[in-house]
Amino acid sequence: MAEVRTTRPFAKFEWMIAWRYIRAKRAEGGVSVMTWISLIGVTLAVFALIATLAVRSGFRAEFIDTIAGANAHVTVVMPRSVIDEFEGVAENIRAVEGVQSVAPLVRGQAMASGSGRIGLADIYGIRLEDLKASDAIVQSERTVGNIDDLPNGIAIGSALAENLGLGIGDRIEITTRSGAATPMGQATRRNAYDVVYIFSTGRFQIDEVRAYLPFDVAQLIFNRDGVADELEIRLDDLNQSEVLKQEIANAAGAGFWAYSWQDRVGRFLRALTIEDNVMFIILSILVLVASMNIISGLIMLVKNKGRDVGILRTMGLTEGSILRIFFICGAGIGTIGTALGVILGCLFAIYIDTIFSFVNYVAGGGVWDPSIRGIYNIPAELRLIDVIKAMSLSLGLSWIITIFPARRAARMNPVEALRYE
Repeated sequence: MAEVRTTRPFAKFEWMIAWRYIRAKRAEGGVSVMTWISLIGVTLAVFALIATLAVRSGFRAEFIDTIAGANAHVTVVMPRSVIDEFEGVAENIRAVEGVQSVAPLVRGQAMASGSGRIGLADIYGIRLEDLKASDAIVQSERTVGNIDDLPNGIAIGSALAENLGLGIGDRIEITTRSGAATPMGQATRRNAYDVVYIFSTGRFQIDEVRAYLPFDVAQLIFNRDGVADELEIRLDDLNQSEVLKQEIANAAGAGFWAYSWQDRVGRFLRALTIEDNVMFIILSILVLVASMNIISGLIMLVKNKGRDVGILRTMGLTEGSILRIFFICGAGIGTIGTALGVILGCLFAIYIDTIFSFVNYVAGGGVWDPSIRGIYNIPAELRLIDVIKAMSLSLGLSWIITIFPARRAARMNPVEALRYE
């Protein structure tokens, strides 16, 4: 009796036959055009998915960095009142583990004017050493002037400086409704200061209204002699704000409230999360549609190669070998397309600033308006988990859907395949 020999799965000849089928021209019964369409479709779908996830992650990170970087991680206030003995309260809060710094603030709104222009200003009275603890204020690439000169003047946001036409050394007038009470209402008070520092937090909405005055000066113009409006608290880990805010409120004493940066922007963060999930689902459908092209091409390939399948079966190839040959054809297209899409998506995220500058140059400028968008450029954060999710989705879909036409080829009756040949 002749010995029956079996071959190991995915043997070398199976790869050779699959490669021959993939690169076959249409005149030879191949589907090279469909192969290219499927490959390009998967590549573009994966590229779009990774690029979108990177930009969405960048927007979230940029939003958190600019909001938490220029504002308090936790804010302590006395509802409907000012904070007396704020130094003692601050000392109690500093004793809480995880608290990095505590800064008393005086806050108020004012009308700012300069160079014949008028704008609204959100005034923060703060000590110089406390302002230096704000990374978004002192570490921006767009800062101008010397922050150490704050005791001799005022620090303003870059957008506010641009709107008022001001630069370092120019005078800005601050008008507040904090003068003496009169029968006609509260009198206004006008003070002029030298602009000594211009900062950019990275968020346009902050830069167009924010201004910093020395703490004692702000106390004077807002009638807060010896008191503070609130305490600005920075933590070692801003993500612990929700955990620590109640402990901080307890340390501050009875009657004090504490709220975190997440309380201020929590709804927006939840909206971002929902939007991220929806975008992933929509782009997943795009990957699915691109993967369906693989099925179309593979079904055509199976139909065109019916005679070959019949011959291979009569030569002794098993159903498993035929299935693996056509599986390699479809899965190979999906794998190569996924790899190319990952490379393009990663390059897009890495060089997004260069790409954005080129697009802006070609369009003649003005593509991105920070007054509308809220930030100065398109951020992108390439995360490994996003790349893995995109790869897993694309490979999973392209491999799974390939099985069905491959099984059809494997179950083809060799007699029927050769009957009309």
